[in-house]
Amino acid sequence: MRGVGRITRRDFIVAGAATGAGFLLGVQLAGCRRSRAGVPPTSFRPSAWLEVSASGSVTIWVAKSEMGQGVWGALPAIVADEMDAVWEQLRVKQADTDPVYGSQWTAGSSSVRGSWEELRRAGAAAREMLVAAAASAWGVPPTTCRTQDGMVVHPSSGRRAGYGELAVRASSVPVPKRPRLKSQEQFRLVGKRLPRPDIPAKVDGSAVFGLDVRVAGMLVAVVARPPVIGGRVRRFDASRAASMRGVRGVVELQPISTSRPVSIRVPGGVAVVADSTWAAVQARDALDIEWDDGPNANLTSAGIDQLFEQSLGNAGEDIERKGDAIAAMRAAPVVRQAIYRVPFLAQTPPEPLNATAHVHGDRCEVWAPTQDPAATQQAIASVLRLRPDSVAVHVPFLGGGFGRRLETDMPVEAALVSRGIGAPVQVFWTREDDLAHGFYRPAAQHRLRAGLSAAGALLGWEHRIVGPTVASQKDPANRDKAGEYRYGGALIPYAADDVLVDYVPADPGVPLGWWRSVEVSSTTFAIESFVDELAVAAKQDPVAFRLALLGRQPRLRAVLQLAAQRAEWGQKLPRGRGRGVAVCSMRGSSIAQVADVTVATDGTVRVPRVVCAVDCGTVVNPGQVEAQMEGGITFGASAAVLSEITLAAGRITQSNWQDYPVLRVDEAPVVEVHIVPSDEPPSGIGETPVPPIAPAIANAIFSATGARVRRLPISKADLRPA
Repeated sequence: MRGVGRITRRDFIVAGAATGAGFLLGVQLAGCRRSRAGVPPTSFRPSAWLEVSASGSVTIWVAKSEMGQGVWGALPAIVADEMDAVWEQLRVKQADTDPVYGSQWTAGSSSVRGSWEELRRAGAAAREMLVAAAASAWGVPPTTCRTQDGMVVHPSSGRRAGYGELAVRASSVPVPKRPRLKSQEQFRLVGKRLPRPDIPAKVDGSAVFGLDVRVAGMLVAVVARPPVIGGRVRRFDASRAASMRGVRGVVELQPISTSRPVSIRVPGGVAVVADSTWAAVQARDALDIEWDDGPNANLTSAGIDQLFEQSLGNAGEDIERKGDAIAAMRAAPVVRQAIYRVPFLAQTPPEPLNATAHVHGDRCEVWAPTQDPAATQQAIASVLRLRPDSVAVHVPFLGGGFGRRLETDMPVEAALVSRGIGAPVQVFWTREDDLAHGFYRPAAQHRLRAGLSAAGALLGWEHRIVGPTVASQKDPANRDKAGEYRYGGALIPYAADDVLVDYVPADPGVPLGWWRSVEVSSTTFAIESFVDELAVAAKQDPVAFRLALLGRQPRLRAVLQLAAQRAEWGQKLPRGRGRGVAVCSMRGSSIAQVADVTVATDGTVRVPRVVCAVDCGTVVNPGQVEAQMEGGITFGASAAVLSEITLAAGRITQSNWQDYPVLRVDEAPVVEVHIVPSDEPPSGIGETPVPPIAPAIANAIFSATGARVRRLPISKADLRPA
């Protein structure tokens, strides 16, 4: 792990002046080559993010987790563009956990939008320092020099010098306080379809994912966890398992549940440690365990639905209140009401869950495919009673995350087993482990009511949400229980003077976690399905109805118009085929989707095509935005038509892909993506495509069959006309 070196007061002042809050330009990392005690520097590293060697190579460190979303391409492109580096000559490296990088949290669609300014400043500062070094060597004003293709050029004299030639001299140049950033017209890399640096290694098999980690003396462990949520070990006999070939030991894990210093929830159980995964799994099956099922032994999906239905009559806490929605609806000539239901969902990233840890003395080294390295470090330090800087966290590639790898249970288990067995250990989760012991997207019920004028204007809007939230579970002391529902998830974009949105907590105790787009996926299904119902009640076209109510949302109007145009909205469709639309604003981006659906005579639903229009501000790599849209739409469509987590006797009833299916290649829609040009700063794209697809599909089913879908996932029983 790279630690933070000694920072003088001057270093601190320089860093703060250069960047304001958050960007540690000028901070020296341990291991960075910088002149000290008369030792000349051999490279130029003006910040934590980049280094120029005397040979001319440029290395850029990525401090976000690469899980397929493309940060290894997008973030280096931002730095390289500002410093005019040559893309093909860059080296990209994954940063270990270190506070010098600020937040390394990879979630909330925040990697590009949250790093945009600081990475631009890092590249611009390096560019200005290299120019200053060249100008000093040539005895010319810096303003007469420019940069291009990894060189500083003095046009009037024809002199030029590569960045490697200037590296040593640039190391002595003061860090600029306010480096000048490029205008959008000057970008050479940002906005281009650049090849991703991580792809070659992933193609040739040399890329190291979490499960590829190998440490000298490493053993493998699997854990038998309580089958009932909240259960624990009453007693166990490991004598048969311990005698099996290849088994090195058995370690009991105690359950942990705390929200301080970070959220840690480990169900406990019995870990079997062996020389191989096969030996560990076979020995786990041989354990004789008596479980205490605890208070949730009778928890069922039917009981949870009943809890939510009863809670709909309770008073809620306001999320939004303006005007008098109840009075407005009382005076409206048309009033509609509907209840929508969404299930718990699992993330199921393709790479099985895993983490590797080595506890030795008062130190712990961890190789964790995690979306939150700092939380991993803090959680392990807390559980093992170590100082955080005694826990080194290395981040390999992640085979998908979708929010599941924000949790700390995997690396904490690995650290506890390593300490218990006295050797480095990789804890491996089977797919059955993943589904049975996960952190799920909250289930919820939404009751919506709205009034309409004769012209189709909204006369009152009421939305009551019932269910648990991720925020309330992660931090029970937080008085704001509404979580993502409050922060944009339940706020309608449509013009209405009288609005009441409230939230009623109802938590059955199912562990909750972040799922790609979290609660916004739930609210968007309810809102956009209900708006379609209102359009029918107003006898208006669903696109025209929305456009009339989006007068204060120009970016949302633009994507809706574009998606409708490219999808040929209004075209007459053959029998059994329908077309539906939905919109959403999330993480600063606006998106509209039009889904084509076919419904066979046996009730089979297929989604052959989705047209998507998105405004996500400045685009770093258009190809990557398209890939995010395609992946997010397929992810969301799988959940809409196939997936749910259900409970019986306190147990998750799903076990693997056969009963928690996802769309296969031949079932996935063809996705057509249209990006709206913009000079606004980048906004989030990772989660944005997920929320609109379920209501777009549901609305298309109504178009095809006249049946209203108000519960996910869509079943054949829902396809009878209302």
